[in-house]
Amino acid sequence: MHTIKVIGGGFALLGLLLVLMPRLSISGADPIAFAVKVFIPLWLVATLINLWVGVSKAGYTVAEEAPIGLVVFGVPAIAALLILWIVGRTAG
Repeated sequence: MHTIKVIGGGFALLGLLLVLMPRLSISGADPIAFAVKVFIPLWLVATLINLWVGVSKAGYTVAEEAPIGLVVFGVPAIAALLILWIVGRTAG
């Protein structure tokens, strides 16, 4: 259940960035691309923090946490890249 909640948090962060970046975009850059470029490293850091908490506080080993961490990072990250790809295809 925790994994689903964390993945949901990733989607929430992605949604927040996709809503905010067009309003905060300073340069003439594509705001969707900028949101994805901001999301990926932020989500990687959040995933690594979640992995660290699982190892240091919950008592899991790195070998137990790493595959879950990959899924937790990968699902929202792939969704972000798909959004970028779809928007890029429709814009060009």
